[in-house]
Amino acid sequence: MRSLFPVVLSASLLVTATGLAQTPAPTAPARAAALSDALPIPDAPAPKVSKAWLVMDYATGQVLAGENIDTPVEPASITKVMTSYVIAAEMAAGKIKPDDPVMMTEHAWREGGAATDGSYSGFEVNKTAPLVEMEKGMVVQSGNDAAIALAEHVAGSEQAFAQLMNAYAKKIGMKNSHFVNPHGLPAPGHVSTARDLALLGRALIRDYPVAYSYNKIKEFTVGPITQPNRNLLLWRDPSVDGIKTGHTSSAGYCLMASAKRGDMRLITVVMGDSSENQRAVDSQALLNWGFRFFETHRLYDPGKALATPKVWKGAEDVVKVGVAQPLLVTMPRGRYDRLKATMELPKSLVAPIAKGQRLGTVKVTLDGKLVAQAPLVAVAAVEEGGFFKRLWHELLMWWQG
Repeated sequence: MRSLFPVVLSASLLVTATGLAQTPAPTAPARAAALSDALPIPDAPAPKVSKAWLVMDYATGQVLAGENIDTPVEPASITKVMTSYVIAAEMAAGKIKPDDPVMMTEHAWREGGAATDGSYSGFEVNKTAPLVEMEKGMVVQSGNDAAIALAEHVAGSEQAFAQLMNAYAKKIGMKNSHFVNPHGLPAPGHVSTARDLALLGRALIRDYPVAYSYNKIKEFTVGPITQPNRNLLLWRDPSVDGIKTGHTSSAGYCLMASAKRGDMRLITVVMGDSSENQRAVDSQALLNWGFRFFETHRLYDPGKALATPKVWKGAEDVVKVGVAQPLLVTMPRGRYDRLKATMELPKSLVAPIAKGQRLGTVKVTLDGKLVAQAPLVAVAAVEEGGFFKRLWHELLMWWQG
């Protein structure tokens, strides 16, 4: 990822800096322009049979392409990603531990075990297993029985656990989802959307990488039973390290996948596909399209001064301004040199100014279209100047105003 650096601010009612230029690579030769750089990006390879699908950039959360991304559909076993998130969050809060003995209750065994004709883990009924092992049985083998047992351990019942699921979903920003159970078998009102599920996957990767890492395990053994991970892309594409499959007769074949190539990570969601193989084929095509035609750049890092505008009545004559969070942009490949950035700041900044205080906005455009923006904040505080300096600046401000 390359960086942009600002030029000197000009004076106006809104102070504006333009023409941010990339830092040249010290050794790498310039890339030859490709014909595709000047052409529109081809349409994404939409699955022929699906209820909803999308491609999302992990770093920015930007949806690169999709259809029906906010339409509620049955999430099937992708639900278990939400279960994983809740478990990881409760563990981080110290409420449960990886070595907790989790009981495979008779209820969990009867509702989600082998006799239910659904995916199961194989843990013995009325016996315990360490929480982390039970979780792997849920994640790798997609065990419905393991999901129920974990829910009972964390919250006492599936119903109580579902309340936690919905609370955490709201925190993540999943606006059109509602969970009724921890496993994803059909139930009235149990729905999510392609966008919400991608946001969930993004949150799990970002917030709980250890829990996320279980999703790339290719097979898991419980007693005499070894079962493979149903995500076929783990065998087909070495850049894929998750996330979760799902299938019921009403939901169809579903797959939320994630892959990282170089500094870029993408998340794809395909809901309601026609077969186990086709969901993998369609997801692979979407990943390839996203990596081929888009790139993500880190434009600014927090804590670094992007400009030093004048400050009135301060102990210092200027204030360092920058961003509070990394500013990233996802854009078509080969068009980095066409990015333009502007910084908008009030003409008059008056001390005192606190560190972190919002002072303005930085906006990044590509061919006139806004592609990213972020607040500009004070990188360092500026205290008030002495009495005579404040008085003198008051007179100057009056005169210039």
